[in-house]
Amino acid sequence: MKESRNVESFSLDHTAVRAPYVRLAGMKEGPRGDVVSKFDVRFCQPNEEAIPTGGLHTLEHLMAEFVRDELEGVIDLSPMGCRTGFYLAVFGEIGEEAVAKAVRSVLARVAAWPDAEAVPGVDPVMCGNWLDHDLSSAREWAKRWIEGVDRKGWACR
Repeated sequence: MKESRNVESFSLDHTAVRAPYVRLAGMKEGPRGDVVSKFDVRFCQPNEEAIPTGGLHTLEHLMAEFVRDELEGVIDLSPMGCRTGFYLAVFGEIGEEAVAKAVRSVLARVAAWPDAEAVPGVDPVMCGNWLDHDLSSAREWAKRWIEGVDRKGWACR
């Protein structure tokens, strides 16, 4: 029997999922009726790979900026501590396919980000670890996610 956990991802069989993918990790209704949907945006296979911290950090900055152009009601985009992807929280009920399409569009922008253009928020005033960034790694992981999802379909669990 599986042990019950308070954290949804602790109940997820990380050996059964197949990255990359977008997965609805849960929905919660607040006391005023607001619905918040949380998505698991997985880049690499758990326990087999991890995104280097500089690349993950740069992905976070670029994705957090651009995902708000693609989806309404974005609350937060946060890197997973295991460094295999991100959690995306949004207001409302939205499907995995719509989120996957938005993330794909965001990652196409990341993959094409020019060297000469500054990554948003990378300075000591706006970022708590501004020296730990790697644009080439972020672009590579963005391309890998797009290629994997295009090969397998929009959601790949």
